[in-house]
Amino acid sequence: MILSNVEIHRALDDKRLIIDPEPAPRFPASGVDCPYNTTSVDLRLGGELLIPKEERPFNIDLGVAPFSGLLSPDNYETRPLRHGDKYTLERGRFVLGKTLELVELPIREDGSCLAARIEGRSSYARCGLLVHFTAPTIHAGFKGTITLEITNLGSAGIALGAGVPICQLIIEEVKGVPFVNVSQFHGQTTPGGR
Repeated sequence: MILSNVEIHRALDDKRLIIDPEPAPRFPASGVDCPYNTTSVDLRLGGELLIPKEERPFNIDLGVAPFSGLLSPDNYETRPLRHGDKYTLERGRFVLGKTLELVELPIREDGSCLAARIEGRSSYARCGLLVHFTAPTIHAGFKGTITLEITNLGSAGIALGAGVPICQLIIEEVKGVPFVNVSQFHGQTTPGGR
């Protein structure tokens, strides 16, 4: 079951969902955008991008893990995005970003666990911007910033800026208490999963 904005507030208050910093304001106010849609909450682009180095092509072997090692300074350039900075994502290009917010979905013994999905925003999608491909799931027990696989499929460059509401988090209830199975990206604070 997907949580409504009212239930997202309740989950934040009960610490079943932790978003730091917590999106605000919680309710629509004159002249201020409310990040809580009816069944999601908007998250913002964080202050760091990983940009593939064009002059250093490399091959990826899907049979060899962990993949976070591929995202090394040898293959990717780290680009800080400070408030007010813009990075133009050209047509057909791909970068990794991260959410400004750290998200935590604690596994709770009382069975009130949550999981989530990250999705793009329809207004940006209409410009050709994708913020993830096939990996929208944020598992119960996850803690960290969320990596965004950002691609421009549109016909014009798209300016990316830190703090822009770039994606939405959809929260779902988990039936039962899952056993802990920590992923290679648990605790990440960079787009590369470190």
